[in-house]
Parts: sequence; structure tokens; C-alpha cells
Amino acid sequence: MYRLWQTEPPPAAPMGLVCSGNGPPPVAAAPPQVTEGMVLQAFRRIPLPSLRSHSQPANKTLINFDTIFFTDAQPLTRTVTLLGQRVRLEIKPSKFEWVHGDGTEDTTSTPGAPYPAKDVVYRYQDAHRTVAHRVVVTWSAEWSLNGGPLRPVNGTVTTTGPATPLRIAEASPALSGSGH
Repeated sequence: MYRLWQTEPPPAAPMGLVCSGNGPPPVAAAPPQVTEGMVLQAFRRIPLPSLRSHSQPANKTLINFDTIFFTDAQPLTRTVTLLGQRVRLEIKPSKFEWVHGDGTEDTTSTPGAPYPAKDVVYRYQDAHRTVAHRVVVTWSAEWSLNGGPLRPVNGTVTTTGPATPLRIAEASPALSGSGH
């Protein structure tokens, strides 16, 4: 370090201190930090599908009969930019709440499947009415920053599917045939 002087015009006057030589390299500013809270807020802003609850039989079922429920739930990947950095979200449905429309509900970790599978079934007890069933899906996610390792998002997002009408009927046994 040395002092810089102005010598012309006289008299000489000090101009300040000057640093010379190889000092430590300049420190680059650290990139802004993407926080878990920012990732959760971004996850909550991503439009997720409101899945429809399907039943078999589809429009009309019988009391005391296994009615099968299922929905088409697929995982999805979305990429967002937070603070100029790339955040990849691996989103998957993790919980299914089946609202039967008669005041009862059931919760599963699977989306059910059509017949012949009987992963999610329910037996209605009251006939001569129409119910509106639906599925409420809880979505979970993992996130990766700039291609790094996946880590869980600390929070979930819930979507409620549209109501689907289902007529509940009662069947009476009847003999048929020619009587031979």
C-alpha cells in the first residue's frame, strides 16, 4: 500500500492511499437462496387436475352390492424458475378421499382401478335415491434445485373433483323360467 501524491502544480498534496499487488480475489456474490417455503408456495400455485370419481356400475348401482370406485391419477413433473434458478417438481397423488355422497367417506393411498379389480369398493345401504360421489386428492411433491438431488416438499396440495351422480336402486329376486 502506498500514498499517492499530486506534485504538479506545487506544492505537493496527498491524494489518498492506493493498494498494489496480488491481494485476495474479489468475492463473487452468492446466488440468492431458494428456500423450502418458496418451493411450497410455487407448488401451491401449479394448476393440478381435479380428478373425477368413476364408479362401476356407472350410473346406477344396487344396495348391498360392491360398487367399485376409481380415478385416473397420474404423477406429473413441472419446472418453475425461482430467483433465476431451475426448480423441478415431481408431483404425485398420495391420498384419495372417496366421498360416497351418502354421508360416508373412505380414505386410500391408491386411485382404485376398474373391474375386475376391487381396490376401492363401497356398499350403499339406502335405496331409491341419487347420490353425488367425488374424490378429494392430496398431492405430494419432491423438488430438485438446478438438477440436484430430490428432496421432499414440506406440504401438500388438495384438489376436489367434480360431483358425479349415481342412482341407488333395490333389486327384488324373482323366479323366471318355464317351470319344467
